[in-house]
Amino acid sequence: MKKDLLVLFFLSFIATGVFAQHNVRVSIDGVTSEKGNICFAVYNNEDSFLKFDKVYKSGSEKAVKGKTAFNISDLPDGDYAIAIFHDANGNENLDTNMLGIPKEQIAFSKGKMKMFGPPKYKECVFTVNSNIEMNISLN
Repeated sequence: MKKDLLVLFFLSFIATGVFAQHNVRVSIDGVTSEKGNICFAVYNNEDSFLKFDKVYKSGSEKAVKGKTAFNISDLPDGDYAIAIFHDANGNENLDTNMLGIPKEQIAFSKGKMKMFGPPKYKECVFTVNSNIEMNISLN
């Protein structure tokens, strides 16, 4: 009986470590208005980065002028990159001009927009192995 309890305890300890889920608290600075939503997409590998059909997790939060904060929950240990935009007109799309340049504010977990396009996954990636907080500024 004691041995069974010890094995059960050991297995539950391993399961919580192996399948740990974490929260990322994100604060977005530079929100210019309360119109629309702050939309986010989480990517977990380079091949999926910035591809709308390969998002690992996504969501949105009502925009709050100045700073908007939200949680991204249930992320297992791993590497991630986040892309964010302020969907000011509420159409659930990142609006761009005819050259493909965003008309709405955008930001990334680490990397910055370049003169000729977005940053690469490796420039935006961060590691999750516990609950973390992240500050991101919209451009």
